Amino acid sequence: MRRRTGLLLASAVVAASGCGLQSGSPMVDDVQPGSAGKGEPLKGAHLTVTSKEFTEQLVLGAMMGIAFQAAGADVLDRTGIQGSIGAREAVKSGDADGMYEYTGTAWITYLGNSKPIPDPEKQWQAVRDADLKNGLTWLPPSELNNTYALAMNQANFRKYGTKTLSDVVALLKKDPGAVTLCVESEFANRADGLPGMEKAYGMSVPAKNVTQMDTGIIYTQVKKGSCTYGEVFTTDGRIKSMNLAVMKDDKKFFPNYNAAPEINTKTLKKWPAIAEVLAPVTKKLNNTVAQTLNAKVDVDGEDPHQVALDWMKQEGLVK
Repeated sequence: MRRRTGLLLASAVVAASGCGLQSGSPMVDDVQPGSAGKGEPLKGAHLTVTSKEFTEQLVLGAMMGIAFQAAGADVLDRTGIQGSIGAREAVKSGDADGMYEYTGTAWITYLGNSKPIPDPEKQWQAVRDADLKNGLTWLPPSELNNTYALAMNQANFRKYGTKTLSDVVALLKKDPGAVTLCVESEFANRADGLPGMEKAYGMSVPAKNVTQMDTGIIYTQVKKGSCTYGEVFTTDGRIKSMNLAVMKDDKKFFPNYNAAPEINTKTLKKWPAIAEVLAPVTKKLNNTVAQTLNAKVDVDGEDPHQVALDWMKQEGLVK
């Protein structure tokens, strides 16, 4: 849940963000412009990129920094700040110049709204408009949508054949014992988690059928079939590596968490070319790409920065 909530005690936020901002090292990738950074429009710029501490964020933060380097900028790497709030505050205050953030996180956690906007484009527009007063400018979003889902292993998929959450509801009514869930404790209690999903789909999973556990354990338990369905994040590399079947949210209940560049507005006014430099990178990001790259880190043990660099070279974004 780290990408969404960042619900830390105030002192912890200060400590985490302070620690993150006191560290950092120059990015020294030997890259040239590809489809990103043509003409080196950021030559002379000194930019700082940041991110949260989990895999996908580390990869996205590296992508932003590599694109800036290809465009001619000197880049300081301050990725890996603990929690959502610390990274956002770094960009907001100007201690960092940009990061990839999630629209749903901003709309619900930072901006205090209780109901997500179902249309991803309108969700992004609402966040963009609301955050301008905070000194933050949101550039156009990617298709990458790191939201919640329920998933099952292939054996159970063949056995029950459910493809959507509505199918899960039908199975629950037909055979209540067949629907067992492995979820995080936070998901079990959040309005945009299990309680809200049950309300939206008109379902009621018996308490004895719900087991709460840590995120990583959920994936292994679902793969083993210890629970029929597990709460997953749609861009997690383990979905692909474990060949899990993801249930479609056919009523579009879960919020959209599309990744988009969040840039300090003063920095963007000074270096407006940032928008054109990041556009081709953002355009190529989707859930399949995210699952593949996340798996290289979480499953294969590769370095997040190297994974980002290899992918950007492969896609012709940089040379």
